[in-house]
Amino acid sequence: MAGPTRAQLFAFQDRCIEDVIAPGLRVLFCGINPGLYTAWAGHHFARPGNRFWPALYRSGFTSRQLAAAEQWELLDLGLGVTNVVARASATAAELSAAELREGGSQVTARVERFAPSYLAVLGVTAYRAAFGRPKAGLGLQPSAIGATKVWVLPNPSGLNAHYTPARLAELFADLRIAAEAD
Repeated sequence: MAGPTRAQLFAFQDRCIEDVIAPGLRVLFCGINPGLYTAWAGHHFARPGNRFWPALYRSGFTSRQLAAAEQWELLDLGLGVTNVVARASATAAELSAAELREGGSQVTARVERFAPSYLAVLGVTAYRAAFGRPKAGLGLQPSAIGATKVWVLPNPSGLNAHYTPARLAELFADLRIAAEAD
């Protein structure tokens, strides 16, 4: 099956993807915002080459590599997915600082409502902008949202060449180990 054309993808600009969320999750993963391919597919991290699903598997969060279309199976594992900004765009660079800050406020409200043990923000730059933490680094953050611990991971986009798939899996595994210990 052929993928979508460029014109078909751009028809999904500004579309939103439903959160995969429920009360009391172990980890709520938080992407920056959906890409156009994800909006077209209707599933989180759906673009071929995105390393989210492989990282979940290789880190031990899942017993097999799930496909994006199987996203709802995450809830049975105590996992979920949301985004800082709900609307789809061609690149995260299209998001304004104000939009990221507003998204951070909305994520905070979701975390307060659903109370996951951990919020895992996927992208240190987005975390810094959305949550007003300009010096934040990867890993466990010193400030929580209520009882929810905040953990920052690298953006799993295939465009993020700073982290190999093996290194992403290691960093995801660090979070898994911490979440299992709590």
